[in-house]
Amino acid sequence: MNTLTRATAAATALAALLALTACSSKAKDGDDGSKSAGGVKTGEGVSGKTINLGVLTDMTGVYATLGKSVTQAQQLYVDQTNADGGICGHKLKLTVRDHGYDPQKAVAAYTELEPKVLGFAQFIGSPFVAAVERRIEGDKGLVLPQAWSSNLLGNTYVRVIGSTYDLETINAIDFLMKEKGLKKGDKIGHVYFEGDYGESALKGSRHMAEEAGLTVVEQKIKPTDNDMTAQVSALKKAGVKGIVISAGPRQAASLVGVAAAGRFDVPVIGNNSAFAPQLLATQSGPALQKNYYVASPTLPIGADTEAAKKLVADYEKAHPKDSLDNGVVAGWTAAAVFGEALKKACADKDLTRAGVDKALLTIDAFDSGFGVPQDFTDPSAPSSRQSVILRPSAKATGGMKVVREPQAAKATEGYTAG
Repeated sequence: MNTLTRATAAATALAALLALTACSSKAKDGDDGSKSAGGVKTGEGVSGKTINLGVLTDMTGVYATLGKSVTQAQQLYVDQTNADGGICGHKLKLTVRDHGYDPQKAVAAYTELEPKVLGFAQFIGSPFVAAVERRIEGDKGLVLPQAWSSNLLGNTYVRVIGSTYDLETINAIDFLMKEKGLKKGDKIGHVYFEGDYGESALKGSRHMAEEAGLTVVEQKIKPTDNDMTAQVSALKKAGVKGIVISAGPRQAASLVGVAAAGRFDVPVIGNNSAFAPQLLATQSGPALQKNYYVASPTLPIGADTEAAKKLVADYEKAHPKDSLDNGVVAGWTAAAVFGEALKKACADKDLTRAGVDKALLTIDAFDSGFGVPQDFTDPSAPSSRQSVILRPSAKATGGMKVVREPQAAKATEGYTAG
């Protein structure tokens, strides 16, 4: 079976699965099954004295490292919250499913968990969130994804934490222009995953190119493409002066390593999910520390803040054999945001899905301790437009150090994904 046939077959199978699961989805209009417990209204996902939250993660696929860190950080938040008495007299519980970055498994896992949970504190993979986004609108359960596609904006129930990939890419290129010598008239390469993630980031590079007088040289890849030799060759031939990579850690390490081996000495900057500290122990490690940067929605796990130091100590105590990375920050932040919404919903005596959704809309400056306040009052906008620029460092806690504090490029002003 050739590549096109396989892709068509996979798309057909996913479409069929979506149609089947959509048919089995229960109607909720006007009926959320609410009941009163101690004067607090409750519904789906709240049973007895337990609030059940769903986790749709990647433990075995392209983002396995990220998925493990995010999930363990969220379990740490749950354990600490429960030890402090829970929320509204209820204990929190995570129900975890590993989709392995497989679209059919992601959709099936959402179908299984949705009736059982109040909402989702984790859902890794922009394409998979997008695949069930219409169902999320009908189900009305809050989803806080570890996904930053601009296509997810506008849904009251899917709320992106931090700047979306397009804004993050604008900020990344702004850094290359201000700090790394990229200038008007230059070409910039962009290597990106096909699908929501990469194409959202590409909108940012195209916008910044138009604003700053750059030319984008595009290289589309698949999540299964791990060797970036062909892409580096094409970009070197085109004469690019910098590269953006919107892919996974493996692809970023390959790209930077191949470029270094070929004496192609240009700065490379990745979106927030394009790095894992474990890469520093590979043969690409020296090249990553020399020429690689990462745009992030928050300060890193090794930040010099009291909240970061406490999280590092608590996480290391809970998982002494595991590495620290920014997945810990992403997981903790999402769990903390969900927890804040639950606390506000409790104060309003409404722990139904509608009550939690309404409560989130009142949160306008939430900071989990990592430097960037998050505003959730507008579903059509990301919770922030700022990015922190990081650099790999084997000496830094979590493998990343800050080279530019949180800020939003001028080109983000008035920008919409369209």
